[in-house]
Order: sequence, then C-alpha cells, then structure tokens
Amino acid sequence: MRRILFVALLAAAFSPNELRAQGECIAPRNSNVAKMLAWFDGPLAFASLGPVQHLPAGAVILGGDLTWVPTPPSSITRTDYCYTPKSEHTGLSQLFPRPRIIVGLGGGLSFEAMYLPPVTVADATPNMGSVALAWARPIGAAARHLDITLRAHATFGQVQGPITCPKDATQQSNPFGVCWGNAPSKDTYRPNVMGGEIGIASSSSALRWYGGLGFASLMPRFQVGFTSRNGFVDNTKVRVDLTRVSLFGGLAYAIAKSVDLSAQLYSAPQDATTLRAGISWRLR
Repeated sequence: MRRILFVALLAAAFSPNELRAQGECIAPRNSNVAKMLAWFDGPLAFASLGPVQHLPAGAVILGGDLTWVPTPPSSITRTDYCYTPKSEHTGLSQLFPRPRIIVGLGGGLSFEAMYLPPVTVADATPNMGSVALAWARPIGAAARHLDITLRAHATFGQVQGPITCPKDATQQSNPFGVCWGNAPSKDTYRPNVMGGEIGIASSSSALRWYGGLGFASLMPRFQVGFTSRNGFVDNTKVRVDLTRVSLFGGLAYAIAKSVDLSAQLYSAPQDATTLRAGISWRLR
C-alpha cells in the first residue's frame, strides 16, 4: 500500500502532463497545435446561406445548413507544443448543424443570427452563436441581374468534448503516462472567428450562383479538462492568433416560391475545405 501511494505521489510531482498543465500556453503559428485549432475554424465560420439577397425592410427568412467537418490529416493531429506529445481525438462530429434567421433592414442591408444550444451531437456539445451583417447592391446593366455583396460575420461560444483523452485512451496502469484516469476529458474549444467577405451573385431565375473571397481573424482558444486518477486537474489553456484567406462559391435553387435549397464549397486553403448544404424559407 505504501509503495502504491509513493508511486502516486511521484506521478503527481514529476509527471510531464502535470508539469505542463500550468497557466496559458501560446502556440507558435507553425505548430501542429495552431494548425489543428485553425483547421476547425473554417467549418465553424458563419458563412452565408446561399447568395446574399437584396431584401426589403422587414423581410424574414428562416433556414438552416449542415456543414461537413473534415478530419484533419494525421500530420497535424499529433501534439507538438503546450503539453505532452500524443495524437489527439479530433473527430468529435463529422457534421455541424446550424439554424439561422435573416432579417431585411432596408437599403440592401440584412442581419443574420444563429444559436446552437448545448445539445450533444456524437461526442460534441456546442453552445455557440453567430451574427452577420450583409449588404447587396445591383451592378452593371439591369438585364445582367448581378449583385455585388459585402458581408461581415463573427462566431463565438464553445464546443466541448473528449479531445485530449477520450474514453478509449484513458488508462489506469501507468501513472507516468498520458490519460492516467478513469473518466474521459471534458475539453473546451472556442473558435472565435471574425471576418469579412466580398462576392458577386446572380439575383434572378430559379437557379442562382454566387462566389467570392473572404478574410478572417482567427483567435481560437482551447482548454484541457482532464482529472487524473490521483485527483490532479489538467486545465492547460492554449491560445493562438492567426489570419486566413477563404474562397467560397455555390448554387441556390428555388424549389417553391419562397423555399430555396443551396449548396456551397468553402475553403481556407491553408487549412480545411468543406461542403455545406442548406434550406431557407422566406416568411415574408
């Protein structure tokens, strides 16, 4: 019994996990940790639901979209900074659902908002919100039916899940090893994305297309939430500030007078490329 207690005390004093689990760690921009955090900011960014529309004041659109969350390559999922090197469990959920409302403000302006409550999907529990302000204005000859669009967006909140120590990675045999505990970690990821986009969109006919270029400031934050078998709480905080360029394009098709289906390809060339599918219903 004394020997077991002595080993546990040594683990608490000298374990690499615990030595690294103090304070806040600023990850270098070229580190795997920074690349992994940036990878998920693309799918979670508040992209438009189809082409930005020139809505009259008081118009209301309800909609939602489903975003594919691609799995990051193994070359960046192995931790190389801030805490003990190991492969992280990043595949919490392959799909990210997002409801939204769009309200016309007049003058070509529209306001968008969404909130995703803390309902667990696969291993991910979100509690997130996003807002956007968009503007559309006709360009060229009226017969061309083209709009130039500007849009600013922000995403805030968090996603929780077992990233550093999922259930199948916990172990009770080696107090000096990683994930020495009985329960999976409860880690927190905050995407913190703010950006702007410029685009062009067709504004007439049942089938409409759109595309453009975006720029975003990424300030992802990550906090470990793992309690080891001896009661030590690893609450290591990781931060990184990055900037990214994005490209996007898609189609929208009116299946009824006030109902549209849309599909979008969204890419942050340095990180992930994702697909979105959405539906919108104009109430008035």
